[in-house]
Amino acid sequence: MVVADLDGTLLHDAPTFEERFITQESIDAVRRMRDRGVLFAVSTARPVSTGYSLMEALRPDACVYLNGALIDLNPSLSDSAMLISGLSPQDGHIITVGFPSSRGCEVCRMLLHEIPGLRIGLVMNDVRYTNFDVSVYWKTQVFRYTDFTDVPEGMADKIIIFPLPEHASRLRRLIPDDFSIGISEGTMWMLMEPRANKADSLHTLCRHFSVGIDRTATFGDDLIDIAMLRASGWGVAVANAAPQVLTVADEVCPSNNDDGVAWWMNTFIP
Repeated sequence: MVVADLDGTLLHDAPTFEERFITQESIDAVRRMRDRGVLFAVSTARPVSTGYSLMEALRPDACVYLNGALIDLNPSLSDSAMLISGLSPQDGHIITVGFPSSRGCEVCRMLLHEIPGLRIGLVMNDVRYTNFDVSVYWKTQVFRYTDFTDVPEGMADKIIIFPLPEHASRLRRLIPDDFSIGISEGTMWMLMEPRANKADSLHTLCRHFSVGIDRTATFGDDLIDIAMLRASGWGVAVANAAPQVLTVADEVCPSNNDDGVAWWMNTFIP
C-alpha cells in the first residue's frame, strides 16, 4: 500500500492555496499502480471541502482527512455532503477521531485569556468557528465568527491557531495534556485528539486492508508527516521537504513540482 500527503507532496505549488493542483501525470501513475494491485490512500491535513475534488480525480482506496480526524475507508460509497455532515453511514466505513466541541471551546477561551489577540478557531463539520477572518489564509472555506460561547454541540476535529513567533514557546506550555500539537507549513498549529494523526491512521488503514505495516510506502514533505514516514515500511520525502523530514526519510524522490511521487510509482512499481 502506498500512502501520500497532498500539499507539498502530490500537489504542485501555486500562488494561493486554492490554486494548488495535481497533474495528469500523477493521476495516471496512481491509476496504473492500482491496476497492478497496489492499494493507494491519501493522508492530508485538508478538510473535505478542499480535498474532496482531488479525491474524485485520484480515486484512492481510502482517504485520511484533517490529519487523521476523519478516515474514509471506502470513498466510492461517500459523497462530500455525507462526510461534512458528521454522521457516519450504517456500514461504518467512516471513522472519526475528535473531541467534544464544548471541550474545544473551553481550551480556546483559556488560551485567549492567557494570550489575548491570539488567532484561534475550532473546526467541526467543515465549518471554522474562529475569532478571525480565515479568508486571510483560505478564500473558500466556510467560517463563523465566535467568542467560543455559542458554538454548537458536537464532535470537533481540531483547534487551529496562527500564533505570532513570540507566542510560540508560551503557547506550547499552555496546551492541555488531552491534546496533541501538529504544526503545518511552519505557521498553523493544530491541536487534536492524540489519536488523530497520520501515523495512527496508517495503522488503521493497514488493519482494514490486512496489509502489513512493513509493506507500506509513505510520502510526505512536512513535520506532520514525520511520524507516518517513520511508522511505514519505507518512508519517502519529496526533495522540497522540510530539512527534518529529509533527515528521517529512507529515500528522497524528486520534488512535488517535478511529480516526484509519480516518478517513484512509475519507477518502482513493476
